[in-house]
Amino acid sequence: MESITEIGRTGSALTDAQLDAFRNDGLTVLPERFSPAEVGEINAALAELMTEEVAANIREKSSGAVRTAMGLHLRHPVFERLVNDPRFLEPARQILGDVPVYAQQVKVNAKEAFVGEQWQWHHDFATHHHEDGVPEPLALNMHIFLDDVTEFNGPLMFVRGSHRAGPAPASLDTTTTSYDLWTVGPEVVGPLAEQGGLVCPKGPAGTMLIFGDSIVHGSPPNMSPWPRRIFSLIVNPLANRQTTMRRADHQHHRDFTPLG
Repeated sequence: MESITEIGRTGSALTDAQLDAFRNDGLTVLPERFSPAEVGEINAALAELMTEEVAANIREKSSGAVRTAMGLHLRHPVFERLVNDPRFLEPARQILGDVPVYAQQVKVNAKEAFVGEQWQWHHDFATHHHEDGVPEPLALNMHIFLDDVTEFNGPLMFVRGSHRAGPAPASLDTTTTSYDLWTVGPEVVGPLAEQGGLVCPKGPAGTMLIFGDSIVHGSPPNMSPWPRRIFSLIVNPLANRQTTMRRADHQHHRDFTPLG
């Protein structure tokens, strides 16, 4: 059976069109990058970790379901191998240049059927900068859809091109979310959306998605009968690493060993 233990794949590079989409839109979608067997292996490992009562499993306020499972590469060998997969690292080199990168965050964001809560409008750099002292919005968020993502089960929505003017102003929300988040208000999102429109990447499990640190995005609740789980590896250049150590290691990893 095909396995993510078989590192060393070919065809991991982005095409010119995919690179242009990333630069212009702030994100690019890569269909069929991970096989059903590989997704099954990842989901089996995740099922073990989601049952653990640990601080790295962040739970929904309303239901108690795991909203985000963090520090996965420190908790299971499947994820330890996955973070070094060339399907992440080769595109990262194309976008960032041939610079060493480390695993800034390794997690799965989950929206359980019927109860998965929203993620408010935000961009990742606001948290990385304010909480962790990351100097520049260079980090890349690299996703694998672990379920089929449709319009029904709480898909991510992006404000296309919202990264181009630099990081939007954000403020810390500690009350309306199940996970403290630097959010972007409607007075900012509205004009940005009028300019660039919204884009909602969808696709079968195994689809890969790459987006930058300052693109504005969010996701609605999952009211459907189908779960929506997405693996996320955030890579950051070593030269741009965090300068403060305020948050726990599972929220921003302090091992700056280069990937690959």
